[in-house]
Amino acid sequence: MTAYTALALQVETRTGAGIGAAIERIGAQVAGSKAWLGPELRLVVLPEYVLTGFPMGQSVEQWRDRAALDPGGPEYRALGEVAAAQDVFLCVNAYERDEHFPDLFFQSTVILAPSGQAVLRYRRLHSLFSPTPYDVWERYLEVYGIDGVLPVARTEIGNLAVVASEEILMPELARALALRGAEVLCNPTSEASSPQLTPKAVARRARAVENLACVVSANSGGLTGIAIPGDSTNGGSEVIDHQGRLLAQAGPGETLVAAAELDLAALRRARLRPGMANLLSRVKTGLWAEEYARHDVERPAKGVPDRAALRARQVAAIARLFG
Repeated sequence: MTAYTALALQVETRTGAGIGAAIERIGAQVAGSKAWLGPELRLVVLPEYVLTGFPMGQSVEQWRDRAALDPGGPEYRALGEVAAAQDVFLCVNAYERDEHFPDLFFQSTVILAPSGQAVLRYRRLHSLFSPTPYDVWERYLEVYGIDGVLPVARTEIGNLAVVASEEILMPELARALALRGAEVLCNPTSEASSPQLTPKAVARRARAVENLACVVSANSGGLTGIAIPGDSTNGGSEVIDHQGRLLAQAGPGETLVAAAELDLAALRRARLRPGMANLLSRVKTGLWAEEYARHDVERPAKGVPDRAALRARQVAAIARLFG
């Protein structure tokens, strides 16, 4: 399949309403979207934090016990049933426990196939105040290997990968995934939107151009249940093609407006065409690997990190960078 409809489904995040209720609402909205957009809809990306909201000062232990899912738990089975019922690939962002790292949680993004099974599980690598695989780097590689750190799912609708939230600002991640074959970057996010181009909106276009990759970015359709004003993360979900062109964009509120056809045949022709625009084929990996190795910036955290420790790590990194 080289052409299909992708949807960045803009859903309200209702903190404290319960994970089961969130899944029920998602199921109804995915079904409604399929009925409205038609059988060509094959990929649905949900916003970041859509099941639980995000930590508001809780410790790692408290949030793990309150909001983290088990990878094989009933919540994923229920979401897999949604994917199967609507014959879509469903991309969902959630917090997870891991039996190999019982003291931590990870922010994960899982892509569920129409079979109901997970075909990709990505754990966010860049997070200022939450643990990541990098914080337990050697052990994480022992358990999952580098393919588990930077997964790309080769599916009937193309090669799918995930760049979570603010990671769209990190060009190295998207480039590494594209070098591994990723054609469609799913970007679940929860961010401030604006009629003007925000830094993340600029970055989405840049990542598409740099890597000849499509970007499907789903933002929250509002946020309730916490003190932050509800429209602080509302609107701007978008679909961008491999040339950085905006194909669809949503305004505020819960909506399926951010839906568009992805043309993978055109993307693949562009990747095979010699010329200045084929930036992915012009990457000097050896040069940059050597240069990056010269610089000591962020280091893995020690133990179970709290916000103070993670902030101190950033302060130390800034000191190493700028003296």
